[in-house]
Parts: sequence; C-alpha cells; structure tokens
Amino acid sequence: MAAGSDGVDINDAASPKTTTSKRGRFTTSTESRRQTLTSSSSHTHTLPIELIQEILQRLPVKFLLQLRCVCKSWKSLISHPQFAKNHLHSSPTATRLIAGFTSPAREFILRAYPLSDVFNAVAVNATELRCPFNNRKCYDFIVGSCDGILCFAVDQRRALLWNPSIGKFKKLPPLDNERRNGSYTIHGFGYDRFADSYKVVAIFCYECDGRYETQVKVLTLGTDSWRRIQEFPSGLPFDESGKFVSGTVNWLASNDSSSLIIVSLDLHKESYEEVLQPYYGVAVVNLTLGVLRDCLCVLSHADTFLDVWLMKDYGNKESWTKLFRVPYMGISDSYLYTKALCISEDDQVLMEFNSELAVYNSRNGTSKIPDIQDIYMYMTPEVYIESLISPCV
Repeated sequence: MAAGSDGVDINDAASPKTTTSKRGRFTTSTESRRQTLTSSSSHTHTLPIELIQEILQRLPVKFLLQLRCVCKSWKSLISHPQFAKNHLHSSPTATRLIAGFTSPAREFILRAYPLSDVFNAVAVNATELRCPFNNRKCYDFIVGSCDGILCFAVDQRRALLWNPSIGKFKKLPPLDNERRNGSYTIHGFGYDRFADSYKVVAIFCYECDGRYETQVKVLTLGTDSWRRIQEFPSGLPFDESGKFVSGTVNWLASNDSSSLIIVSLDLHKESYEEVLQPYYGVAVVNLTLGVLRDCLCVLSHADTFLDVWLMKDYGNKESWTKLFRVPYMGISDSYLYTKALCISEDDQVLMEFNSELAVYNSRNGTSKIPDIQDIYMYMTPEVYIESLISPCV
C-alpha cells in the first residue's frame, strides 16, 4: 500500500464504488470490515485522505486500534489528537459500566460491562481491566468520567487519569496539603471547552479552630502543577465527587443553617455559583446528585420513595422536571445514598443502592437486579464511553 501526494491507497473492496460515509454502511461485523479495509489486491485505487478520515472516524475504538497496524499513514492518522476529537463526535457511542472491587487481599480490581447488557441481558459478561495502579494501603475511588477518560483518587493526595479503551494513563503530581486529623479531600473532573482542556479539582477540607475550612486547587491537564483558587464559597462539600455538567462541576454542600445546597464551579471562569433547586413538594430527608442524559440530576429522598429530578436547561431553575418516582425496593436496608448512574432510551434507570445495582423501569414500575458476575466486597460504579482521547498531554 502506497500513499499518493493527496491520498491513501486502498484496494478495490474499499473503492468509492463500494464505500460510503453513511453510518449504515459500517454496521457489519468487525471481521468483515477488517477484510473490506485491509485485504490485498493487485488493483488499487486512491481515495482522498479526507474520505479515509471520514470513514475511519465512524468506526468503533477497538477496530481502530487494530487498523493502526495497516500502514504508517493510518497509524499516524488514527493516533492524531484531532482525529480523536473528531471520532468522539462522529462515531456511534459505546457506553460501558466500570466497577471497582476490593478483594480480601486489599487488591483493587476493575471490571467493565457493556451497558446495553446491563439493561437488557439475562447474564452480563465482565471484562477484567488491567488496572494502572494497585494501592493496597489506601483507598481507590472513581471520581468520574469525561470523554472516555476516567479520574481516580488513589488516596487523599494523589489522583490519576486513565482511558481504559486505549490503555493510556497519567499520574498527576501529588497535592502538598498538610496532613491533619479529620481532614479529607473531595475531587471533581471535567472539560473546559473554551480552553479546550481537561481539569481536575481537589477540595481539601480540614478543621481549624473548631470549624472546617477549605483549600481548593485546580490542575489543568498538560501543566503538571496544581493552582490554588478561591476557597469553597459556602458551607462544606460532602459529596464523594463533583458531577460534571455543561462545563461545570457540582457538589452538594451543607450551609451554616444545615440546609443542603448545590454549589457549582465554572471550570473556565473558576468561579462559584449556587444552583437553585426545584420545589420538591414533600418532606426530603436527603439528596444525592447525578448526571442523566447529560443533565444535572437530583434524587430527593422521602421516607418511602425517591423522586428523580432533571435540570434540562442547566442553570435555569424553571427547567427542573420530575421524571418519575421510585418506590423503595427490597434491595438494600438504606436508600439515603442511592445514585442514579444512567438512563436508557426506554426510560430504564440504572441505580446503585449501597454497592448493589438495580434497574428500575419507570414505564411499568418494575425493577430487576442485573446478573453481573463476581460482584463482591466494595464497589464504586461509573459509566463511561469508549474513546481515543488520551490523558497523556
């Protein structure tokens, strides 16, 4: 295969007559697509590089990783950061559930599950992932995901970014916060579209003269240094991690009157605002935050049920909409920390009840427990998409 001055040579099977940029053309099996794009022939035709790129950026990540071996020009194209960005917005989304487990030997184990199987399959097969770290003495926590990159808090001072789809990871420099009794660190992770950069936020909470204070630091991927920004504006954040929505990271916090508020950090301006909540209409005993359909989600907990609220237009209080009510199911003894992980097109919602997963069908009011293999001990689930975006900037 040779490259011309304005294109890439491929064989007859992938000539303009038999290829197209329409998505439907690429729904065949992986093996047949491999044969179409890589089989040898004595008669070759040249396609413009723009058309090759249009074809490739619509293919799944796993297949593209294999196609890097076809020739140097394809490897260079597929490995380019701009191709990864184009692929992120052009290819059909493959969404997976990742969960972490702590074995009796205190080893951290990661497994991934196709999200479609979690919703629909009788049995769900797990793929064990090669963990880029194994920290036995401290804790490992999945902070969140953005564009296929997962952020982990390895311990109170260290964090790591990892794209399991391409196997690349980056250890972030440790925080230099002073160790104090009762102190803890809460993280957030997201994307600043104006600066075209990913940012990790670390909120260090510590006790000082009988009350808690905060120090907030931000690391922009590619700078390898933490910057201190304005401290947390009101109350004390207590969410395990911030929720990334529309260029902001959002935390639940308790203010001076012990009320629960939602505090938002704009990743570009690096300034805070309070997100106004809906009128819940019932006595609420607890709130949890989540993200559903790329919108900020609040689960308001009452005595016997929880309501799922969605902010369809971020920042607009009037856009809060109650999607449905979920009665407490016989799955877990406590529902105060229930999390909404994902919602399907047919309105099934995947929820975590204290390390147990359940799928609730809001259309018929039924629930089921996914048959996920080998779940045990400790679990921190997160939903992510497969992508080519590299954390190694």
